[in-house]
Formats: sequence, C-alpha cells, structure tokens
Amino acid sequence: MEFSGFPVASLDFYDDLEVDNTKSFWDAHRGVYDEQVRAPMVALTDALAQEFGDAKVFRPYRDVRFAKDKTPYKTHQGAFVGVAPSTGYYVEVSAAGVRVGGGTYHASGPELALIREGMAEEESGKRLERILRDLGRGGFDIGGDQLKTAPRGYDKHHPRIELLRHKSLLGSKKYGFEPFVHTAELLDRVRQDWRKLRPLVSWMSEQLD
Repeated sequence: MEFSGFPVASLDFYDDLEVDNTKSFWDAHRGVYDEQVRAPMVALTDALAQEFGDAKVFRPYRDVRFAKDKTPYKTHQGAFVGVAPSTGYYVEVSAAGVRVGGGTYHASGPELALIREGMAEEESGKRLERILRDLGRGGFDIGGDQLKTAPRGYDKHHPRIELLRHKSLLGSKKYGFEPFVHTAELLDRVRQDWRKLRPLVSWMSEQLD
C-alpha cells in the first residue's frame, strides 16, 4: 500500500472512541481502525524504513492491570523506530491530529546515568545544548519528564542543571489538522522532521553505546 495520508475518518474514529471507549464500539468499528488508521500508519513507516529503520506500530489495547482508568483502548495510534535503548523516532495520529518526535523516552536507571554523564561533560553537554537550540529555532518543542530537584550526585548549581533534571528528553512537533496530513505530503514532512531530529537521536545513542 502506498501512503497517501491519514484520512479524515482516522481522526473522526478517535473523536468517537474518546466518547465511547468500549468493546462494543470497538467491535462495531474495527474495520475503520484497520483500514483508516493502522493501514496508513504501516504504509507511512514502511516508506521511511529504508532511511530510519523498521518501526514498531503499537497495539491499540491499553494495559489496564494497574491503571485507575480501565478504558480498554488507546486514543491514539503511535509508531516508534528504535535506534538505541529507549531512543528513536516517533509518529502518532489521534483526535488531535498528527505529531512527530524523537529523543529518549522512559530511560532505565543505568541508561539515564549514561545520558547524564554526557550532559555533565563540558564538550558533549554544550553540543547537546546547541542541538536543542537549533531544534527550538526550527519549530520543535523541547520536553520530557523532569525531576523537581537536582539528580543525586550533581550540584544544583551545575551550568546544565536544567538538562540534568530530565528523566526523558525529546523534541516534538504537532501538525494537528493541517490539510497536508490527509495527503502524501505528510510522508515528506515526517521524513524532513526526523532528519532534523537525527542529531538529538544520535547524541543520545552515542551516550548509550
């Protein structure tokens, strides 16, 4: 299947799912999910695989075993290309439209320790600051979970303490409902933005290598 954008029906599907997140709704609309959501996502990631690698297209089911929210289905469809532990490229479609991202998500303790070593080191830390500054100027939001205080072993007055407080670090961009998300142009947009995110992903990969 050649990628031609996410149909309007894919966003409408998630609008409706947010209102009626039940097995009866899912069973009645499973064909819409398969044809209008999952199939385009597979086509998109397949088209990007030669340059970035194979993607994991996530299952639509939530793990509710330990969650207070027992709704059974995710209200978005995501796909992730991993290039290092907890690190890689991301794309998602939901009722809010389409967004892309890249960086490190949900790093383990040992992985986070390696990343923080790179942030604290003068040369590599300053290089990361330049990468994030360039991404910000390019329209990316820089985010991720952060500690409220300095991580153990680091001075609260460290010149890069804001970076060191991060437990995850990523750049992301929301396309929302832009008309191009429903066309083949979206493929080029995701490719271009993942290329812009490559320095961040590569920096993270270097620390974890």
